[in-house]
Amino acid sequence: MSVNREKKENQVQELRDTFDRNNTFYLLDYVNIPVSKASELRRQLRDNDCSLKVVKNRLALRALLEGFPEELKESFQGPTGIAFTDKNPIVLARLLKDFTVKNRILRVKAGIVEGDFLPQKRFQEIASLSSRNDLVAKLGYLIAYPLTQLLRTMQAPIITLGSMLSQLKDRKDKKE
Repeated sequence: MSVNREKKENQVQELRDTFDRNNTFYLLDYVNIPVSKASELRRQLRDNDCSLKVVKNRLALRALLEGFPEELKESFQGPTGIAFTDKNPIVLARLLKDFTVKNRILRVKAGIVEGDFLPQKRFQEIASLSSRNDLVAKLGYLIAYPLTQLLRTMQAPIITLGSMLSQLKDRKDKKE
């Protein structure tokens, strides 16, 4: 076996392991990106527990397992970068969207979000979702709000009674 073939097989196996470890990834049209911008994107992704790999399409297609949809395989055309995460897919989508808006040089071709295929036209929907923490905070507020209103309603008669007793006492003190 030649060294070159062995190297390619190692790359395929490494990509296969990466696909197995990460349940979310986006395929990027990686064309005309200056080195400085690519380094900036990698740094931003790394700071948020994400990663980016630029791959050869043939090797990536070999690394894809049987369970991946054909539509995804069709997206491996032209220079392709793959942004991975095993944590929060919304954070990765927002980072890519913000980078694209700011620099106007990156385009998402397709992706897999928590195991489900995501076509290019649905990427904006994912990128505009609230983060998990925001949604949990909103849910907590929605659960707590009726309870606080109930508590205030239950306290109102007691507060009113206290106010009336205080006024009666003041009147009695003035009469004496």
